[in-house]
Amino acid sequence: MSKLLHLSDLHFGRVDLALVEPLVATAKHLGPDLVVISGDLTQRARRAEFRAARDFLDRLPYPRLVVPGNHDIPLWDVVRRFVSPLGRYRRYITPDLAPFYENDEIAVLGVNTARSLTRKYGRINASQIAAARAVFSRANPGTVKVVVTHHPFDLPPGSRSHAIVGRSRMAMEGLAAAGVDLILSGHLHLLHTGFTAQRYPIEGHCALLVQAGTTISTRGRGEANSFNFVRLSSSKITIEHYLWNIGTSDFQERSKEGFVRENGRWTRGQLL
Repeated sequence: MSKLLHLSDLHFGRVDLALVEPLVATAKHLGPDLVVISGDLTQRARRAEFRAARDFLDRLPYPRLVVPGNHDIPLWDVVRRFVSPLGRYRRYITPDLAPFYENDEIAVLGVNTARSLTRKYGRINASQIAAARAVFSRANPGTVKVVVTHHPFDLPPGSRSHAIVGRSRMAMEGLAAAGVDLILSGHLHLLHTGFTAQRYPIEGHCALLVQAGTTISTRGRGEANSFNFVRLSSSKITIEHYLWNIGTSDFQERSKEGFVRENGRWTRGQLL
């Protein structure tokens, strides 16, 4: 069984510093095989914010897989926004905008959905999906295939947001063909778990869609700060939701969801 620690929307520049040490301690205690961060490491893509994010990342367990978010592109610095939108991200975080991790059980690919022109919204293109299909085609049979994006493919019930990643239907068709099992995202600062088949009906395919809230920022949207801890095997996935407990000043597991693979489709089932 492999274990993923899924953090998102750190927003250095708007961080609640009281959460940082407890998060680092909890991350080390959980002992993930991979730490995944689904974008928005900074608030305004400033150098000091990226330096703070870099220092924080270096304290987390290794290996780590990170993708940028829309806040990691400068907003007010118009020249930098279009000439070198992710220049500081590449310098301080990673030059790799399509990071990949693989072990005997999982294959995890990061896909950059942040764009200069779309401001807070995201987009995915055909070449990225073609690259994802090529990467996953080399994975061993039975490997759990995971994609990490900042912008989500789904919305929580009742949400009025229009933040679904652009060209999502095209992307989902390609990811379904690649046999993707799980997509991890953020952006909305809300916990959410769903199934691809509910929004993207594709014969023979139903993957999991899992979103994390904002892990350590002050930009909550009615929810406590949170992260996901994911346990994966070829036939079962468990999602543990950890939320900040202001009374005890730590992150605690608040809920858990179990899923099983049946005939190539993921559905709710027993916990691991």
